[in-house]
Amino acid sequence: MPEKYSALKTEFIAQACHSLLHYHLPRIERSVGRLSKAEVWRRPNPASNSIGNLLLHMEGNVRQWIISGLGGAPDRRRRDLEFRELGPLPPRETLARLAQTVREAAGVLARLSAADLLRRYEIQGFRVTGLEAAFHVAEHFAFHTGQIIYATKSLRGEDLGFTRLPGEKRTRKNRLPPF
Repeated sequence: MPEKYSALKTEFIAQACHSLLHYHLPRIERSVGRLSKAEVWRRPNPASNSIGNLLLHMEGNVRQWIISGLGGAPDRRRRDLEFRELGPLPPRETLARLAQTVREAAGVLARLSAADLLRRYEIQGFRVTGLEAAFHVAEHFAFHTGQIIYATKSLRGEDLGFTRLPGEKRTRKNRLPPF
């Protein structure tokens, strides 16, 4: 494999891990930490999911696509149960499981070679490259992080302070790092 692929692989994996571990996960933890157990499991209507459902779903997705799909662990996901759960499971425990899964997935990603990223895998009935699988997980995680932030803002009626433009001073409210 040419050296340029190795450098590209290293940069891609570093960015994917940063996105999951150091950008989105802290925003999820901070958002959920502002909510009661009832608010985490509140469904605005029967067609919508609660934040708790999203946390379970994100954990299942990361585990299935990265830890099982790319890492070779057995796939025991039961996706339908992620959405059927009505809670109220303790938010701290649900967040801890998600965080542990993300850390485990980052370890799997870090062990992949450039060849692994180009290899084809069968994941959730899809035939994808390792690169596609890793990108899917980062994109999927970002999508649901946005939903959790929006739901938290709707429930709390306050700015969570996640946005900071280049050149703005960091304040207590926007202390999380920019992407």
